[in-house]
Amino acid sequence: MTKLSNEEIKRYGRHLVLQEFGHDSQLRLKAAKVAVIGAGGLGSPALLYLAAAGVGTLGIVDFDTVELSNLQRQVLFTIDDVGQNKATSAVARLRRLNPLITLHSHATKITSSNALDLLAQYDIVLDGTDNFPTRYLLNDACVLLKKPLVYGSILQYEGQLSVFNVRSADGIYSANYRDLFPLPPDPASVLNCEQAGVLGVLPGMIGAMQANETIKLITGIGEPIANRLLILDALSMELTTIKIKTRQGQYAITTLIDYEHFCGLGQQQYKSLKTNETENMKEITVQELKALQDGGADFQLIDVREQHEFEFCNLNGELIPQAEIPNNIDKIDRTKKVILHCRSGARSGNMVQWLEKNHGFENLYNLKGGILAWAKEIDTSMPTY
Repeated sequence: MTKLSNEEIKRYGRHLVLQEFGHDSQLRLKAAKVAVIGAGGLGSPALLYLAAAGVGTLGIVDFDTVELSNLQRQVLFTIDDVGQNKATSAVARLRRLNPLITLHSHATKITSSNALDLLAQYDIVLDGTDNFPTRYLLNDACVLLKKPLVYGSILQYEGQLSVFNVRSADGIYSANYRDLFPLPPDPASVLNCEQAGVLGVLPGMIGAMQANETIKLITGIGEPIANRLLILDALSMELTTIKIKTRQGQYAITTLIDYEHFCGLGQQQYKSLKTNETENMKEITVQELKALQDGGADFQLIDVREQHEFEFCNLNGELIPQAEIPNNIDKIDRTKKVILHCRSGARSGNMVQWLEKNHGFENLYNLKGGILAWAKEIDTSMPTY
């Protein structure tokens, strides 16, 4: 193991004087290679602290671009980064923080076809993603590669933290993500941060904890939060820890699969009102909706967002929030066209499929692009969020 340079000794001095840390732990950080998947809310603080701590090699995987709405919580970026790739922008920012470490940007989407080759280059994987297909993909890839996975998730005011697949001294691995969540939830029952919101400081808190767990794994100090799940309530500042039972024998992982299909999010096929195709889910564009309104057509428009979203901007439809639809089936007309919409088309699309599958509706259409498309293409004066 190489020595620390004089510059490194000066930079990491507060680490070096720590009891049970010192020179050897800093050298372990320098030699470590960590892949951070997602440079968003969780990845931003985790990357800042890992880079500042002196982790020798950081790989940043993110195919997305920086948006103005990201800046509320993704503290790695500034207004100058809007429109730029997150992985590339992150590398530029972190080089200014610590030029002594190696940084790799992977401006690509991690998939079943590239995950094993990509993650094999690193010692530890930090999950900063926000969707179930990628979480299961990262878990399974880490199990196959025998690498630890540092997990975090956030939504509204609650955050979660754990470390999966950690090998103990006796060679036994700790619980993995499938031991905590053997099967993914019904897509129609789950909101993401874009739909439900998130307190801006919450990902900073959980992301910093992920960086802490990563440093503990690298250096061997402390005890990783393996076989446990920590739940943080940011409003009450209560921390709850629950034990995770290992069930690896039941969920043997031998290969990577199609995780979009596994999570019920396979490629959707749509049908426009202007076509006669028989597909899985019908869709209408904002231009078609405007024509129906202008022509005085008889149809029902249902907004599946939340009350506060509806009050911010709406299309004068009938508000039935997604979570309340199962108890309001009788309010949905079966005799005429019914168009469901939300902010971007995701929630309403899920509800169209759920209603068709569970209640036999055949007259439902999803508004493509949701209210965002309406504001962009029909009424540019409408406020968006």
